Amino acid sequence: MHSSTSRLGRSLAAACLCAAVAQPALAVEVGGVKLDDTVQLASRELKLNGAGVRYKVIFKIYTIALYLPEKKTLLADILSLPGPRRLEIIMLRDITSDELGLAFMQGLKRSSDQADRTRLLSQTMQFGAMFAMVPGLKKGDILTVDWLPEEGTLCKLNGKQVGDTVPELAFYNALLKIWIGAHPADTLLRAHLLGDVA
Repeated sequence: MHSSTSRLGRSLAAACLCAAVAQPALAVEVGGVKLDDTVQLASRELKLNGAGVRYKVIFKIYTIALYLPEKKTLLADILSLPGPRRLEIIMLRDITSDELGLAFMQGLKRSSDQADRTRLLSQTMQFGAMFAMVPGLKKGDILTVDWLPEEGTLCKLNGKQVGDTVPELAFYNALLKIWIGAHPADTLLRAHLLGDVA
């Protein structure tokens, strides 16, 4: 009797272990959002570099995650990293397209110098036009902003492409600097995205 009970226990333990292994690996829960450890983009596996929540006063606006081909903690290393990259933004409340567009434009102005803003003006205007195509973002919506080396910056809302690709890597790097540059939207969020916060 003891032997069969022991075998049953081992079988159940093995079954539980197999079930655990079969589950997709979830890295962390941030702002109530479960984020994958890895994502596939342009035939590459990207790793979750870091993630955090963007607040406005006391309100949670969105969870944002940064995926890279390999983990990096320094801005210069990230900006020079070859291969695809992804910013994934999961909305935690509703916002209008005007609010979203304004936040992006203010972020670019704060995080980029005048020379870069002038050089990237046409790309910025093209990117800004994208927001006119989106009536607004709802809680739970997922906006991905990808860098694809052979194509450019590609935005998708809930998996559907929004606007055209924006070609220059310098523009994607300018977008990244909104969150991880020297003058970020939120210094604590920057630390989370760079993996500096345990």
